[in-house]
Amino acid sequence: MEKRTSLFENGLIWFGAGVSIAEIVTGTYLAPLGFGKGVAAILLGHLIGCVLLYLAGHMGGVLRRSAMETAKLSFGQKGALLFAVLNILQLVGWTGIMIYDGALAADTIFGVGRWVWCLVIGALIILWILIGIQNLGKVNTVSMAALFLLTIVLSVVVFRGGAVPSGESMSFGAAVELSVAMPLSWLPLISDYTREAKEPKKAAAVSAVVYGLVSCWMYLIGMGAAIFTGEYDIALVMVRAGLGVAGLLIIVFSTVTTTFLDAYSAGISAETVFPKASGKWIAVAAAVLGTVGAIVFPMDDITDFLYLIGSVFAPMVAIQIADFFFLHRDDTEKVVSLRNLILWVIGFVLYRLLMRVDLPVGNTLPDMVITALLCWAVNAFAPKKA
Repeated sequence: MEKRTSLFENGLIWFGAGVSIAEIVTGTYLAPLGFGKGVAAILLGHLIGCVLLYLAGHMGGVLRRSAMETAKLSFGQKGALLFAVLNILQLVGWTGIMIYDGALAADTIFGVGRWVWCLVIGALIILWILIGIQNLGKVNTVSMAALFLLTIVLSVVVFRGGAVPSGESMSFGAAVELSVAMPLSWLPLISDYTREAKEPKKAAAVSAVVYGLVSCWMYLIGMGAAIFTGEYDIALVMVRAGLGVAGLLIIVFSTVTTTFLDAYSAGISAETVFPKASGKWIAVAAAVLGTVGAIVFPMDDITDFLYLIGSVFAPMVAIQIADFFFLHRDDTEKVVSLRNLILWVIGFVLYRLLMRVDLPVGNTLPDMVITALLCWAVNAFAPKKA
């Protein structure tokens, strides 16, 4: 009998997803807003992003389907393949970015060469994959408890100083959008984990809430480091605070527990494209590719990458939400749903256009609302499949 994950195990998975150097680094970008406005932008952005994360996790969990299998409901058998391929590419990209950030930070604390840390982190990610999501319970419990204690220490270090003045050079809407971007990046894979849950609806809620709280915490650490220490490199903050080995453990294990999910889901998405393939070994291949990419390519600024992910997957999920929750449509048996693919293209273009407009709630929410409304308007009167 297939083993199902408990609510506690789901919570641990998404705690690990939230504790991330990439999230801390993204938080530093919000420092020019000042602490008050920055906190407001972080909370509003995560509220928007995590509600969407819950809805995406709910769909896949109830249907017991992976994220890319769920996409077949709206886009058909072949239509969903487009998003599966795009998802694999973005997940391999994320794997490389996370390993790069983790290795760069680790090398600041213990300088043996960035490529060495890339290999160490990549090897640990592969180990996590081989252990498997169903067998990670005890390993995750120990590693998450250690990370929890260490991030409390890091928070104390960051917030005990006085504010360093900085001029406001970022709009509130742009800050909200950067806060939405991280939970949004998990939309195309949350179902890969809620489908394995004993109680999928509750698991989706626990996953979204735990991830949202922890991600806000990481953003605050990054923003706080920039505001209260004047330092945008979190590894240097750790060095100056004398964290040493503790700081190194935070960096390495937070990178592993987050990046493991990206590589693992790349394998699951590949099974949608190649049904006979082994998702586990494709996940290992994704980890290897990410490690090589982290060694070879510079990956210092990820803002354009975050916006690209948003423009691809925000309209995709908006159409799925409209179909599943409001229209109750299921195009799984179709080869392709041309109507919904055209709506997705419209949503993609709209997102890119909205990036030029400074809206207080960012551009993800308006794009998804408009795309979902268009989907409802176009599909509401189409014949429903029995």
